[in-house]
Amino acid sequence: QNVIPAEVSLVCVVKPDEFWDKKVTHFCFWKEKDRLGFEVILVSANKLTRYIEPCQLTEEFNGSLVYDHLDWLNKRLVYEKFTRESTSLLDELALINNGSEKGNQQEKDRPIDFNFLSVDPETVLQTGHELLSELQQRRFTGSDGGVSWSPMDDELLAQPQVVKLLDSLREQYTRYQEVCRQHSKRTQLEEIQQKVMQVVNWLEGPGSEQLRTQWGIGDSMRASQALQQKHEEIESQHSEWFAVYVELNQQIAALLNAGDEEDLVELKGLQQQLSDVCYRQASQLEFRQNVLQTALEFHGIAQDLSQQLDGLLGMLCADVAPSDGAAIQQTLKLLEEKLKSVDVALQGLRDKGQGLLDQISNQTSWVYGKDATIENKENIEHIQGVMEDMQLRKQRCEDMVDVRRLKMLQMVQLFKCEEDASQAVEWLSELLDALLKTHTRLGDDAQEAKVLLEKHRKFIDVAQSTYDYGRQLLQATVVLCQSLRCTTRSSGDTLPRLNRVWKQFTITSEERVHRLEMSNAFYLAAEKILKECPEQPEVCNSMETYEEVESVGKSLLDRLTVPVVYPDGTEQYFGSPSDMASTAEHIREQMKLVSLKKQQQGLQQEQLETASGEN
Repeated sequence: QNVIPAEVSLVCVVKPDEFWDKKVTHFCFWKEKDRLGFEVILVSANKLTRYIEPCQLTEEFNGSLVYDHLDWLNKRLVYEKFTRESTSLLDELALINNGSEKGNQQEKDRPIDFNFLSVDPETVLQTGHELLSELQQRRFTGSDGGVSWSPMDDELLAQPQVVKLLDSLREQYTRYQEVCRQHSKRTQLEEIQQKVMQVVNWLEGPGSEQLRTQWGIGDSMRASQALQQKHEEIESQHSEWFAVYVELNQQIAALLNAGDEEDLVELKGLQQQLSDVCYRQASQLEFRQNVLQTALEFHGIAQDLSQQLDGLLGMLCADVAPSDGAAIQQTLKLLEEKLKSVDVALQGLRDKGQGLLDQISNQTSWVYGKDATIENKENIEHIQGVMEDMQLRKQRCEDMVDVRRLKMLQMVQLFKCEEDASQAVEWLSELLDALLKTHTRLGDDAQEAKVLLEKHRKFIDVAQSTYDYGRQLLQATVVLCQSLRCTTRSSGDTLPRLNRVWKQFTITSEERVHRLEMSNAFYLAAEKILKECPEQPEVCNSMETYEEVESVGKSLLDRLTVPVVYPDGTEQYFGSPSDMASTAEHIREQMKLVSLKKQQQGLQQEQLETASGEN
């Protein structure tokens, strides 16, 4: 009665053959017909056709009905599970959907547990679609065996029920998704509002207060570095809130792109408020960072300049004892380079300081109602004080450099005078050496002897100029040494050398003049004798003239063999022995010609006297 519906009038209980063999007859249901409402009979399998049409019996009961009980059972279980889950899910969805639509504002604002659903709607829908597909497929197609198959009555009745449940489920699930979307949007908007206010409140509260307390720029490079490190810590704290700002901005942009008109105004307002506060705070952080960076660079330049000035001052205060002019020039060059480097550094300090002053003067533009005059005044006074102090130190060094430069230039002049004086001695020595070794010729005739004499006088003028130049240089060294309050090396060494060489040159030069003058006189007399014609006896030379020429020639030959003797007892000869031999040979040839002419004149006179006696 609990299982069999009222439409059933007859129930056939199939008995196996063994049942009949046992003659079991105590089964009797006919008495229960009135109570049950249907008749129950016991029947063997081969007699079922008496009560049921063969087309309604399966093959095992000698019928033609195609029926798979296991398949039917599985579908039945799926159907019942789907019916149960979908009905329960519909009730849950309806509760949520109806509560969201019909409830008042307070109920709408009440949080809904969207995890309340006992089953996953997607899973139930998929199960229903698969079940409906299976039912419809078995209805319109044959079985795998090729025999036509007709669905059971309950399968035919189940299809519209499944369709109805699926339609209702889809409708409620769609409404449920919209409710969830709206709720998610409201929740997201509330979360965004809350986070926006957290960011704004922190930036306008603790964040701004941190910046208000940071005004100084430090009085040294180390102090500026400490302030910069402190600022980096502040920036690190701000960066966490800026990261939240970026995330919130992306979320707001996504909601704006969704295009919900009712939330556009509120979202744009939140976005604008958040952006204004964040950009203002970021600009303040950047401005502070720029000021600190400029201050660090300013103090770095000031520290470097101070070290340069200390080094320059130490160099200027140290005693200088250069060994030569090259060392002095190197020292002067180093001083000029250091002073130029100081000038460049000081100009860089001024430029950087002015830039820092300009930045500080603009600092009040973002102050939250706080008077920055006192703090800025301290910073400005510090910057100006550093620049003025460096300028004064640089000016003192410049004055000392001028004094040192003058002293160095005097020392350069001193060394130059000493060097040039020594060079004058060398030149004079070279002139003396050239006079002894190369100025050996006495000429081949009177004209050449006269030319050599003129050249020698010019040579003497050159030597005289060299000597005078050396004397002037040595006098200048004395004056410079007095100015520099130092002893000169030239007064004890170069001057005696100069005088000694000049004395030797003078003696040698005088000897050279005497020899050239004697050579000139000899050649003039010899040429005069040799040029006279024998046809003019009235102009013939006397024997005394010949003897005078021979005497001069012999004296000249004797002088060629005499060395030049200097005051210190040393001796020097003109040229080499071969040079002297060549000169002497030429003089002897001239003397032979004169002697021959003398003999000829003597014969002529004897002939004239003989002829006169005969007459």
